[in-house]
Amino acid sequence: MFPVSSSSRFYLYDAPTDMRKSFDGLQGIVNNSLNKDVRSGGVYIFINKRRDRIKFLVWDRNGFWLLYKRLEQGRFQKLLSADKEGLTISYDMLVMLLEGVDLTSVKRRKRYR
Repeated sequence: MFPVSSSSRFYLYDAPTDMRKSFDGLQGIVNNSLNKDVRSGGVYIFINKRRDRIKFLVWDRNGFWLLYKRLEQGRFQKLLSADKEGLTISYDMLVMLLEGVDLTSVKRRKRYR
């Protein structure tokens, strides 16, 4: 089963990340910089300095998943967070970020929740 779904919680680490980091290095960032426990659930997102690569770190019941995407053209948009613990984003925002949609010009219409 694929560990990422629309019901997952997504945490974006907004500082540039060295993409040479693997499971343990990224887990250290989550524990020390984001003050979260990777095993408590959630998808942790890291973007490199050039903003053309992205990694997802996910804990499954018995191990880690590491998903990696490299853009051949273009950049991921910079999202600013107001707090030290990164930015919590929705599944919709994540999909738009991955698809290259400019999130500053997106206007959401009112919907019942």
